[in-house]
Amino acid sequence: AAARVLLLLSGRPESVSFAQSVCGLLGAGSGLGPWPTHCGLKRGQLVLSDKPFPGASARLPLQRPPFCPFAALDQQPRAPGVELPPNGRGVDLGVAVILQSSDQTVLLTRRTSTLNVSPNLWVPPGGHVEPDEELLDGGLRELWEESGLQLPQGQFSWVPLGLWESAYPPKLSWGLPKYHHIVLYILVISQESQQQLQARIQPNAGEVSAFMWLGPDIAAAVAATEDGTETPKHLPQDLPSSVPAVELKENGGVQPLALPTSTLLRTTPATADSRERVSTGTKFALTLWLQHLGRASKEEQSVDLPPHLPTLGI
Repeated sequence: AAARVLLLLSGRPESVSFAQSVCGLLGAGSGLGPWPTHCGLKRGQLVLSDKPFPGASARLPLQRPPFCPFAALDQQPRAPGVELPPNGRGVDLGVAVILQSSDQTVLLTRRTSTLNVSPNLWVPPGGHVEPDEELLDGGLRELWEESGLQLPQGQFSWVPLGLWESAYPPKLSWGLPKYHHIVLYILVISQESQQQLQARIQPNAGEVSAFMWLGPDIAAAVAATEDGTETPKHLPQDLPSSVPAVELKENGGVQPLALPTSTLLRTTPATADSRERVSTGTKFALTLWLQHLGRASKEEQSVDLPPHLPTLGI
């Protein structure tokens, strides 16, 4: 299979082996990140470099969790008998869609408890990019497969937000990683309201057990619960005690769910545990979304100023 994630560190793009830390190679091990990374977004492929290169179409922040197992494996000699997946296997490419309604809320879905990877985690819709697929098309396909939402052409805009180095299991204390992805988060800005979008959602019960829309206030509180630290003991001031969500019933119907806000503020536990929480990568994506929202509102304010009247050259 063709390599999905390539690094351009000297001369020509090369694939990354499964056990290598992408952040380690691009950030040269410096600091905690995020690292500004030049990206070529191609069909079914991502080319990354720490320097500009011909064909690079974006400069995006690349980040990993503080407990990234690939960073930890970089630091320690491998004990004899410790087997990682075979070296022929590279790093996989995923894409996830942060869908923003015209009300400035974003859609998150809860993965079903029966999934082998990351059960019960709240994440944006997303998944693998097919080898011949444009990255945006892969994201929109995953959005449709998981939520039933198809966005009418011309009624949305999009912008790449950032890159996340993802492992599952997420911590070495859970066991050696079996999956290694670079996830591209794409912000898709719909012209439709939350209510209009919600009316068309038909969740795929095989993958999704609940969904919700998060506004900036709750998103900021969730994004601030740094993984690698303890779950906060007290809710930040002014936060509601629960967030409205929609849950799938056994018979295929849906019902309202009052999701305790404290559930969304949980951090990644030290030992394997499938309790409901927001994934660490999603917290990074929400941080990037809030930064984008802040920049967009600043630009709108500057557009609202009276235009400078041109002098008529008569």
